[in-house]
Amino acid sequence: QVQLVESGGGLVQAGGSLRLSCAASGSIRSINAIGWYRQAPGKLRELVGIITSAGSTNYAESVKGRFTISRDNAKNTVYLQMNSLKPEDTAVYYCNRPLAKVWGQGTLVTVSS
Repeated sequence: QVQLVESGGGLVQAGGSLRLSCAASGSIRSINAIGWYRQAPGKLRELVGIITSAGSTNYAESVKGRFTISRDNAKNTVYLQMNSLKPEDTAVYYCNRPLAKVWGQGTLVTVSS
């Protein structure tokens, strides 16, 4: 099965931007949907947004207008562009298929105020 690995996290000031990458070990063309999720300290993991194989996207209300998911099938990579970051966006970010049971290590995003 194609494995997904997140990268690109870091420390950024409020109002700044980061782009996360989700690199696949194989082709992503056959994956129906890939989601970006996040888990803040002391909170449950939540869906940030999702992109289908057709390129359709959907986002959580909390990130609409600030975050954008895109995919590059040639590079087998899905991206999460995060703009206008807020301290409440601080979390470990993961990419995965919906309903997946195995999760990677994620990438930590810390937004300072």
